[in-house]
Amino acid sequence: MSTKEVHLLRIAHGRSGDKGNLSNVGIIARHEDIYPFLKEHLTADRVKQHMKNICKGKVERYEMDNIGALNFVLHDSLGGGGTVSLKLDAQGKTHAQALLRMKLEVPETLIRKADEENPAKI
Repeated sequence: MSTKEVHLLRIAHGRSGDKGNLSNVGIIARHEDIYPFLKEHLTADRVKQHMKNICKGKVERYEMDNIGALNFVLHDSLGGGGTVSLKLDAQGKTHAQALLRMKLEVPETLIRKADEENPAKI
């Protein structure tokens, strides 16, 4: 099986926001066949490593099989929270975009399926 290194954005959507001093990042597979790959390869440890400059605490992952999505909770990522933080992004709205920049080795068959769902080929 041939693979290609691509940004997570190529095979998934993302959305993020704040919850006090932590942020959550939802990652949604662009095609139902991509979700099992994400469950196997997009671990809390990999997300922690990728987001180490943003997330100072632990990362928890929650699986949402019914919608083909993973939710990551990034503890201690907002400098105290929206009302007290000096960070430019005190609500974590850019955290999904930061995570979608992660590169993964993805089977080309899954990339093609994502591209079919997204003709713009991000």
